[in-house]
Amino acid sequence: MGGCEARGLLWKFGLFFPLLTGCPAGCSQVSSNQVVLLDTTAAIGELGWKTYPLNGWDAITEMDEHNRPIHTYQVCNVMEPNQNNWLRTNWISRDAAQKIYVEMKFTLRDCNSIPWVLGTCKETFNLYYMESDESHGVKFKPNQYTKIDTVAADESFTQMDLGDRILKLNTEVREVGPINRKGFYLAFQDIGACIALVSVRVYYKKCPFTVRNLAMFPDTIPRVDSSSLVEVRGSCVKSAEERDTPKLYCGADGDWLVPLGRCICSVGYEEVDGSCHACRPGFYKAFAGNIKCSKCPPHSLTYVEATSVCQCEKGYFRAEKDPPTMACTRPPSAPRNVISNINETALMLEWSPPSDTGGRKDLTYSVSCKKCGSDTSQCEICGGGIRFIPRHTGLINSSVTVLDFVSHVNYTFEIEAMNGVSELSFSPKPFTAITVTTDQDALSLIGMVRKDWASQNSIALSWQEPDFPNGAILDYEIKYYEKEHEQLSYSSTRSKAPSVIITGLKPATKYIFHIRVRTAAGYSGYSQKFEFETGDETSDIAAEQGQILVIATAAVGGFTLLVILTLFFLITGRCQWYIKAKMKSEEKRRAHLQNGHLRFPGIKTYIDPDTYEDPALAVHEFAKEIDPSRIRIERVIGAGEFGEVCSGRLKTPGKREIPVAIKTLKSGYVDRQRRDFLREASIMGQFDHPNIIRLEGVVTKSRPVMIVVEYMENGSLDSFLRKHDGHFTVIQLVGMLRGIASGMKYLSDMGYVHRDLAARNILVNSNLMCKVSDFGLSRVLEDDPEAAYTTSGGKIPIRWTAPEAIAYRKFSSASDAWSYGIVMWEVMSYGERPYWEMSNQDVILSIEEGYRLPAPMGCPASLHQLMLHCWQKERNHRPKFTDIVSFLDKLIRNPSSLHTLVEDVLVMPDSPGEVPEYPLFVSVIDWLDSIKMGQYKNNFMAAGFTTLEVVSRMSIDDIRRIGVVLIGHQRRIVSSLQTLRLHMMHIQEKGFNV
Repeated sequence: MGGCEARGLLWKFGLFFPLLTGCPAGCSQVSSNQVVLLDTTAAIGELGWKTYPLNGWDAITEMDEHNRPIHTYQVCNVMEPNQNNWLRTNWISRDAAQKIYVEMKFTLRDCNSIPWVLGTCKETFNLYYMESDESHGVKFKPNQYTKIDTVAADESFTQMDLGDRILKLNTEVREVGPINRKGFYLAFQDIGACIALVSVRVYYKKCPFTVRNLAMFPDTIPRVDSSSLVEVRGSCVKSAEERDTPKLYCGADGDWLVPLGRCICSVGYEEVDGSCHACRPGFYKAFAGNIKCSKCPPHSLTYVEATSVCQCEKGYFRAEKDPPTMACTRPPSAPRNVISNINETALMLEWSPPSDTGGRKDLTYSVSCKKCGSDTSQCEICGGGIRFIPRHTGLINSSVTVLDFVSHVNYTFEIEAMNGVSELSFSPKPFTAITVTTDQDALSLIGMVRKDWASQNSIALSWQEPDFPNGAILDYEIKYYEKEHEQLSYSSTRSKAPSVIITGLKPATKYIFHIRVRTAAGYSGYSQKFEFETGDETSDIAAEQGQILVIATAAVGGFTLLVILTLFFLITGRCQWYIKAKMKSEEKRRAHLQNGHLRFPGIKTYIDPDTYEDPALAVHEFAKEIDPSRIRIERVIGAGEFGEVCSGRLKTPGKREIPVAIKTLKSGYVDRQRRDFLREASIMGQFDHPNIIRLEGVVTKSRPVMIVVEYMENGSLDSFLRKHDGHFTVIQLVGMLRGIASGMKYLSDMGYVHRDLAARNILVNSNLMCKVSDFGLSRVLEDDPEAAYTTSGGKIPIRWTAPEAIAYRKFSSASDAWSYGIVMWEVMSYGERPYWEMSNQDVILSIEEGYRLPAPMGCPASLHQLMLHCWQKERNHRPKFTDIVSFLDKLIRNPSSLHTLVEDVLVMPDSPGEVPEYPLFVSVIDWLDSIKMGQYKNNFMAAGFTTLEVVSRMSIDDIRRIGVVLIGHQRRIVSSLQTLRLHMMHIQEKGFNV
């Protein structure tokens, strides 16, 4: 190779040696990834190399214009035949290298330009080496050396060049290795050339220390095999922590390739120029990640560095559930403008919100009641007789209704506003008070009450209406209790008619009953005591016999009608049914015979490539062969078990180039590896769906073997979400999930079971469209022992796999549905690791005991409910992908259904092993629809039962009063009320951890 120019060559007796007076800049640059073991241009003093024989090579040392020595060796015994001149270096230590590079700079005389030269003149010399663990001193045995190469000059000079004093300096590099001993010698053999060896530089290559993605990677020596990479795990820089295991791959040329994983700055630190710097005073960072420090929220401050949360100013607070990004707030002021409105039966209190809400939106109100006599200074707590609708604490609306108050009494109501930080303040809580005086006329009492009949568990009562009801009678209230437990507790019910049936009583037990009437003027006093006793077991026989007779009669009549209708339809429709069924059966049979790849007409069925005797046939049947000249590889974007993954461009005839991803099969493969590599193409080539990664084609008729697929700009879904944590709206995330479910529905309809559905195997393009990928090709090298659980049938990704697939290797679309639930959790948590740091065995045991992943923060209740359905232990109970797509479509069409978060409606389990449940309703209308009583929506709304809290307190009389007449409907609503009360009780619980 042409290189630097040597100047000042002297000719003496037909010999030559160069006198270098300097070398232009750049003629011998050392790259940052090279470690030099020997450089004659940098040596001080004599080199001391050995020559054999002594009159062969001559050592010449001159000084350049900078007074630096230039060591050269020359030989030119071209006038004598049979030359065999050896020049041997001193012993060179190899350090940690296995492959060595030898760079030689030399000049060589053209044999034709030398007068009277013999025919033995050569224009080449030979390079040898010998490995050794230690220096051999003066010992030199040519037969112990191994030849590296014969070196020839690209440029030789002539007598004319000597006259111009300008010579071309040749530079040649040769590889030596692998070197296994501690060091080695180099030897140069001259066999009759006229040559000057100007410099020798011996070095090896390394991947130098570097910092990538906040991870440090040390100096690394590459492997001898140029086709294999050295995997290096990085260590995070100071004040950083791993998000994904940081890795780089050291290539044979000393270049770092395929960066994987990353570190992120810890809490209180931000990334600046590749390192993590502490947040300045007045700034904070609450979460680990490569985001900048933020200025302290309003009413908070910090005076130190590396702060994760800013402290609130005096008088301001932050609630336990408030995020660090939220401003500090304070308790609200007192409510304003309280007014009262009283009628015969109810007292309405209304007020205006406080002028200062404290900077929060979670405002609630509490109402307390005091009962005062004529002396207002002597008041007492109202007690349990008075009722507040909907309740007296935790009010969201600025109004409340008071019932069951007593006439001619002064009531003082104190109304207090609270928010999420009220309990944190030690200051007295401000309130607004109002005094109301009730004034009601006395009402007539109920007279005689009689028992109409009694059974083992029921009593029927009736009575006469009062003589002077003082207005229209609205209803009656019946209070009752066991005679033996008079002072302990009582129950009550209501009736619109002057009769009632009390159920749920104990057999052969005496009960005490009191009845009072309610009119537009209010309640009367209770009647006197009436004592009645329930019946024993024999008292129910007659009633039961009558019921049995009615049921039997109805059953016989219904059965007779069913037989008549069945015969009618059989006679009139038998022929048509038979003909249609016959045609349908024949149509299916013909479809199956006509195309063995169809399970149903028009539905394509997946074919396992392993069923082919020759797997190569499957590749050529389902994948298109691409001419490699149409493919242009641009850069390496990953590495896998079979080879590198690159990005590039694909020329399509008649169209412009399209971006593609190219998976290559590395050289030196065996037939099994080639078969496994192409198996993915045989699978992918059968799919055609917008949410399935598209196969462009394969290259199998030349090397390297390649699989070409569409290029997804944003890479894998898990890494993409972690990189953009919190950047998307819920509806965008649901759109991603809908795309994945649509792709899985397509695969399920074809009869294909994915077995490894996970966010890492979902790819995202520039339009945020998600596509299912990884159909058999090994993924990027992974050394995480927790990644898979090895069984007798291979490796299983435990955290994503259904229990039956782990235990019995029963993979199905139902097990894919389980995995889809995990993918949902990954998406809603922005790529968090499922089950966090739990070991695989702990995950298996926890799932077996009923544990399921809790909802990520901010997850809509409807989505977590779908996750729990996907994680049903019984696989037949899990939703089909068709149902999942339909459900997500409904959510997308009705975005308001995503506003209800898990923390708003979560019903916590009573024991740790149970799975959280969710009510299927968030309003009274939803609740009625869920129990199939939607026809009473208007009745509930008109009667003022507009919230779930109010409905949960309804009695059987309330249900009758609003117009529910049918006994069956009454019972259905009453039985559902108990479930509703449990839901409301759990929702209002505080501080319960999942």
